Amino acid sequence: MVRQHPCARERPSGTGAAALEETQAAIRAWLAVRPDDVGPELFLNRDGGPMSRDGFAYRLRQHVAAAERATPSIADKHVTPHVLRHSCAMHTLQATGDVRKVALWLGHASLQTTEMYLRADPTEKLALLEAHHAPLIKPGKFRPPSDKLMAILAAATSTKTWQ
Repeated sequence: MVRQHPCARERPSGTGAAALEETQAAIRAWLAVRPDDVGPELFLNRDGGPMSRDGFAYRLRQHVAAAERATPSIADKHVTPHVLRHSCAMHTLQATGDVRKVALWLGHASLQTTEMYLRADPTEKLALLEAHHAPLIKPGKFRPPSDKLMAILAAATSTKTWQ
């Protein structure tokens, strides 16, 4: 999404919750005018069927070429469907702070696969760790084992001499 910057340059809109809300609004607007007789796919080809991966990459290249004409610095960027997928995952993580939502959106079967996004941005990782602190556990005192077996084992290890 693009917004008009005060110095008259177009810049990408922010990340996080605001960008997510803007994206949601654009998708809802598209779904409102999209034909009802198509499947659940968000992007359609020119025949109204599901867009293929190659079709999406082709359309993305067209949009990137148009963006390069308006903003030449984009030519230095590597824009592919894969990069968009991971960028969206990072924005979703920043907006929600929930790696489970990222895993669900990406279709990962395991959270371990999605944890790479936590390693990618250490500030996000620290924020998530702070938000999910350890449960409050009442500190206790150490008590020597009362079990007879534990006492025998403790005595055996303390009197054994090593050669």
